Amino acid sequence: MNTADPALICSAKGCRAPAVWVLAWNNPKLHTPERRKTWLACEEHREYLSRFLGVRDFLKEVVTLADWQEAEKSAANAETGEKAETGERGADGESGPGPGRA
Repeated sequence: MNTADPALICSAKGCRAPAVWVLAWNNPKLHTPERRKTWLACEEHREYLSRFLGVRDFLKEVVTLADWQEAEKSAANAETGEKAETGERGADGESGPGPGRA
């Protein structure tokens, strides 16, 4: 995710404001405990959306979009490193960085 990405808008109905927050949640009746679904929120709707999820005991975590993106990037890099170290092949059939790949 890129914080400048115009597609990253608030999840509140009718809101077109840029997302600033990530609300990580799950429905324990449907999802395993480690599963996380996400809603994005602007400054104005963060509290409202948090309350909506919270009263249902769905809300697990609220973090800034920038922090969420950094964590996702770190997790992806760690996974890529694991595949390269173990010799696993990626989705493109290659086992690690090579010509034309970063």
